[in-house]
Amino acid sequence: MKTADFLIVGGGIAGVSAAARLAPHGRAILLEAETAFGYHSSGRSATWYHFGIGKSVVRGMTAFSREHFETPGATGTDLSRASPALFIAPPAMLAGLDALEEEMRPFSTGLERLDADAVREVVPVLRCGGEGIVAGVLDHSARRLDSEALQQDYRAAIKRAGGEAIANARVAAIAREGGVWVTTTASGERFAAPLLVNAAGAWCDEIAGLAGVAPLGLMVLRRTIIAFDPPADCDIRDWPFTKTAIDDFYMLPESGKLLACPVDEVPSAPGDAQPEEYDIALAAAKVEEYTSLPIRRIGHSWAGLRTFAADRVPVAGFAPDTEGFFWLAGQGGYGLQTAPAMAAAVEALVTSGEWPAGLAEWDVTTADLSPGRPAVACRLTPVAGQGRGGGRVVPDILKAE
Repeated sequence: MKTADFLIVGGGIAGVSAAARLAPHGRAILLEAETAFGYHSSGRSATWYHFGIGKSVVRGMTAFSREHFETPGATGTDLSRASPALFIAPPAMLAGLDALEEEMRPFSTGLERLDADAVREVVPVLRCGGEGIVAGVLDHSARRLDSEALQQDYRAAIKRAGGEAIANARVAAIAREGGVWVTTTASGERFAAPLLVNAAGAWCDEIAGLAGVAPLGLMVLRRTIIAFDPPADCDIRDWPFTKTAIDDFYMLPESGKLLACPVDEVPSAPGDAQPEEYDIALAAAKVEEYTSLPIRRIGHSWAGLRTFAADRVPVAGFAPDTEGFFWLAGQGGYGLQTAPAMAAAVEALVTSGEWPAGLAEWDVTTADLSPGRPAVACRLTPVAGQGRGGGRVVPDILKAE
């Protein structure tokens, strides 16, 4: 049995970033169920840093994370590059665009309001004017993130500090023995540590169930993206990430192709998400609704899972019902752009260190992220005949006042 000070379950961006911050404080072992790190949500993200999604807590964590993204990784690799984000509105979404601009303004270092003609200059294929797009907001502070470079940089930091990141280590059982969490993988390997960080993404509630910890009632939602070729005469290299002010459509350039999404949220079970025909067709229909681009052939499509707490704010904190169990969950669609902030919060909370000044400056508090906050708190009710560590629990979600 391998022993550690910190055992982190989940090798997405949340898990690897947290492990990298904890590793200098003690031996950290990170367990990833798949053969590749960041296989599910982190590897299927749009990878854009911007302020057009999430509540003020999320925007504050995004702003805090900017310095990390602008600093080259340990090997000198760029983790991101400047690339604007454009938020667009037809007449029915104007009020939503106004509200979004107001919400982004305290966090972005450069917002520009555009009329229909200016929007068309930025992305010439957008349907502008009349019942089409009549206004937009261009966020010049946005950046394109390199998710693979971020993953590799964090894993390198774990290794430098003497920790381990282990793939193909699916957790099958968890028990609390003598003040230590003992996990057993599907292949029979055993790992033990006094502190377990649950960063398993869509599987967070399942990991909690294995440990006999009350689940948070996380929402697991599937989202679909299609890839297609732009017209031969279109130079898309400098096009921004483009999204409607109200969640309905987004599009972005990627390696010579265009990616598009209908911003769908389909309740799903944790698993290897696959796109469904209806959602693929919906994505194509949205492209033709908002742009003049014909979809003659969809080159590729995929789906990813996004996991949210009830109030859509990430969770970072100790479980209120079990010693040594730390929640790191509910990153939703902003896991990559908030990872440095979440990792800094985890480090402070786990080590009883000082709360990061940068988070305080953006009004992000421990209470904002706590699993005990009213919107996500729940009460452990063991199933008859099952004690802690028995694996099955029935959540009783306490509604927010």
